[in-house]
Amino acid sequence: MPELILASASVSRRQILEGAGLPVRVEVARVQEELEEGVGPERMAVRLALLKATEVHRRFPDAWVLGADQVVWDGAELSGKPQDPADHLARLMAMRGKAHRLVTGFALLAPGVRRTGVESTVMKVRAELSREELLAYVKSGEGSGCAGGYAAEGHGAWLFEAVEGDWFNVLGLPLFRVLTMLREEGWRYGVRG
Repeated sequence: MPELILASASVSRRQILEGAGLPVRVEVARVQEELEEGVGPERMAVRLALLKATEVHRRFPDAWVLGADQVVWDGAELSGKPQDPADHLARLMAMRGKAHRLVTGFALLAPGVRRTGVESTVMKVRAELSREELLAYVKSGEGSGCAGGYAAEGHGAWLFEAVEGDWFNVLGLPLFRVLTMLREEGWRYGVRG
């Protein structure tokens, strides 16, 4: 397998790929992640992933580069990472008792290759969460750098009653979809190209 460059600072994404046996190098994309009004969640997630992958691919034009990004869609509004602790608490308070979609866009770039995809997972937040409980979670700092303001694989698990969809997507990268894309481009497990 050739080396894959991950255009993301996400430790979770790197661990997912390495756990699947992919040789990964991280090159953080130097881009400003901004949500645009009037753009749907799938298009926005893919747009951000492609932005990251493109910036890194410009620096390493002969490499295989994977970019990914997540947004949260509550049915009316897009959101990303919390801006500060007050914003973080307000977001979590507004989520209580509701479901939202965690949408991940991904983009694969290589010489002659430009592929994108998207995955969506429904997250159901507990209704009975108290302000104190949510404030304690915000103070932990765990979810401050995550789309939606939570890390469901950690202490953030306390916030949810159910998840419907791809668990890898919740962690930051829909692994099965990414592996399918790589296989379609000739990648095989344990085989160096």
